[in-house]
Amino acid sequence: MSFSVLSQAMLWILLLGLTVVVAALARQIGVLHERIAPVGALATGRGPEVGEFAPLVQGRLLDGAPFTVGAPLAAGVRLRLLLFVSSACPVCKKLIPLAKGFARTERVEVVFVGDAGPQEQLDFVKRFELAGYAFANGPEIGMAFRVERLPYAVLIDGEGRVAAKGLVNSREHLESLVTAHETGFASIQDYLAARPAAE
Repeated sequence: MSFSVLSQAMLWILLLGLTVVVAALARQIGVLHERIAPVGALATGRGPEVGEFAPLVQGRLLDGAPFTVGAPLAAGVRLRLLLFVSSACPVCKKLIPLAKGFARTERVEVVFVGDAGPQEQLDFVKRFELAGYAFANGPEIGMAFRVERLPYAVLIDGEGRVAAKGLVNSREHLESLVTAHETGFASIQDYLAARPAAE
């Protein structure tokens, strides 16, 4: 048997071994994917609870117009997402473009909320092209919802009730708020906790 025939046989054996390893890894990834639960917005125990009316807060938009939280939404607005952001928050900078796309596809009104100086917020709005979105500025809204960390989101339904809330850092987290509202659970965590009992 020549050296070239032997080396070809060894290569075929290695190729078959590599194929078996790749198939085993693919199977293991599938098993891990089934075991890992979908991750949703991290619900915190502070502030108004899901199902309660949002606190009635009078705030102001950057253009000076009054902005009220806690009242029924305007006709045609199904859900409102309050997204608490800051120019000093790196995750917020990544989340803002995702939130804009989320608002379009889910038909949710997004209101960005911050509490920095007006000029800093105007620069922030310009940098992230938020001119077409409402931007409430001032500490009163964040204090009413007991927001401690950013980015934080509160989903409010048409009646003015808190539909879902939590820390968010991805589009999936934003979508989990709508899913939690549609399923009637306070959060994705509550849904996952109830699922084994139902099964």
